[in-house]
Amino acid sequence: MKPTLFISDLHLSDQRPDLVRAFFHFLDTQARDAEALYILGDLFDFWLGDDDDDDISQQVMGALQTLHQTGVKLFFLQGNRDFLVASGFAKLTGCALLDEETVIDLYGTPTLLMHGDTLCTDDVKYLEFRRKVQNPITQFIFRLLPLSVRKKIFYKVKTGSKTSQQQKSAMIMDVTEQAVIDVMQKHQVTRLIHGHTHRPTVHPATEKHGERIVLGDWDQNGWYLQVDADSRKLEKFAI
Repeated sequence: MKPTLFISDLHLSDQRPDLVRAFFHFLDTQARDAEALYILGDLFDFWLGDDDDDDISQQVMGALQTLHQTGVKLFFLQGNRDFLVASGFAKLTGCALLDEETVIDLYGTPTLLMHGDTLCTDDVKYLEFRRKVQNPITQFIFRLLPLSVRKKIFYKVKTGSKTSQQQKSAMIMDVTEQAVIDVMQKHQVTRLIHGHTHRPTVHPATEKHGERIVLGDWDQNGWYLQVDADSRKLEKFAI
């Protein structure tokens, strides 16, 4: 039986051609032998809309479409950097778009998939900002703006975000245990897989909640989770 793979937080852009090359190699090797590939957000460093025509975006969509055509099932869950990914992207790549909290049957284990940013409930300012940009009216108006204007807005927001993150403690930007407990109880699952925090590890089940697997971000190393009927492995490789 072929495995199922999970990745997140690649932050692909023209600023990191090494990451883009590593992603294409991943698609041609590990992913090609998989039953399915789940991308749990922040595949791109930013996504300004499905009309984004930069070279990296086009190349990535083409590579995903090629993988889909080999028979690998593709799924995409929006992150905080690419929450504007929509039906146009899905049509061009073959990715099925997932809700921000999606439960799947993973080889008999009910498993909740998330990007993970909503679990960082101590980061109140970020969650307030998230509510604003996730508002359908805000997104509708933003998509109406010329692409060049959207790029200027994004770079301004990104610069402010970096400054803000530097001033926050590591604890604030991590998930809170109560948020994990609440969401796992809400969906009645024994396993949670997410990214966002850039703290790759497997947290074993406790009396309060089930197993939590955190995907790694791609930087000096690439990360992916491989799951089959008998095992699950969080894999790392050098970039």
